[in-house]
Amino acid sequence: MRRRPWTLALPAAALSLALSAPYPFLTAAPAHAAAPSLSPSSAGAGAHAFPPPAPPPASVTGHSAGFDPLHPSSDPLELRDAHRPLSVTYVHGGRVRTLRDYLARTGTQGFVVLDGRDVVHEHYFAANRDSLFQSWSMAKSFTSAAVGIAIGEGHIDSADDPVTRYVPELAGTAYDGVSLLDLLRMSSGIDWEETSDVPFVHVAASLGHPLTDLAKRQKRGWEPGTRFEYTSMNTFVLAWAVAKATGVPYHRYVQRKIWEPAGMASKAYLGNDSNGNSMGYCCYYATARDFARFGLLYLNGGKSRGRQVVPASWVARSTRPSAPFNRGYGLQWWLGEDGRFSASGLGGQLIWVSPRHGVVIVKSTLYTFAGGEETEAAFQAVAAEVARARTARAG
Repeated sequence: MRRRPWTLALPAAALSLALSAPYPFLTAAPAHAAAPSLSPSSAGAGAHAFPPPAPPPASVTGHSAGFDPLHPSSDPLELRDAHRPLSVTYVHGGRVRTLRDYLARTGTQGFVVLDGRDVVHEHYFAANRDSLFQSWSMAKSFTSAAVGIAIGEGHIDSADDPVTRYVPELAGTAYDGVSLLDLLRMSSGIDWEETSDVPFVHVAASLGHPLTDLAKRQKRGWEPGTRFEYTSMNTFVLAWAVAKATGVPYHRYVQRKIWEPAGMASKAYLGNDSNGNSMGYCCYYATARDFARFGLLYLNGGKSRGRQVVPASWVARSTRPSAPFNRGYGLQWWLGEDGRFSASGLGGQLIWVSPRHGVVIVKSTLYTFAGGEETEAAFQAVAAEVARARTARAG
């Protein structure tokens, strides 16, 4: 089964709880300000009815239970401001549509288009360049990168290893004998229904229940490696394996091996379960530009300014089909045609990469279910126009 993360089947009450803890948005507003709560009725509001980004709770202002900081790189990767008109139209549903209309209808609050290191288009609504957006399941692609780096450094011997080699605490559980590869390609055999199970786990973790205990309680439902079932718990277990294999907490490994060398420019936060376990399946709070820097890292084959951050072989392996039973999923990356791939999260969060056009697009929003297949049509049109303009300038 191919399922995008957290689809429309989410019950409104569960969505409300999941969106209110941890907080969907963080900005540089005063730490004493209260974060808004979201109700089921607000979840069904129109495309323009989004509240402004919420200020962080007091606990987010430093290292504390609930959030771990990711500090800006000591050598930030400069993204050059090269804004230019981006007049894009495309056909969807038999109608000619415009990029401006798409951004409005989908409640897009952060939108960045990169042509290499050039920011050719940038749009914010009820947010700004410094706003920190919730990644939701885009985080899974960061966790995949961390696994690839750990393999490259020899902390993990192979993706074919059983997860219990690195997390012996899972011996005798439903994860016993499951390979890291089957976790990566969402084929763990765990009996899981994403739209009902992940809200419970997410809220329980936010309330202080250890994700490690929740992972141990999962049940085996089918033979690992035989089908695709999108399971956020798999990605938590991968993050746990990274921490155990490297001897470094997951967020610190991400800081040293991704955030610093990839040149992330702003302070960010990563949610935890208040017991020191990072929510590697969700909950990076970062700027749209830093999400774009991560997309650019993968566009460049894992390199940043000539330095290999993620092994090139891992980037290639992660962004091609990982199993015959699902040609649309790699290793924690969603796949499109012509080599396109994306990190995708609840409510329309996207890091969309087109190697063919040399373009990265980031879309961040509070939450919206508008867009769907139209997003792909809109982004393809944007990428094609950016590439066309680049060729015209070169000529």
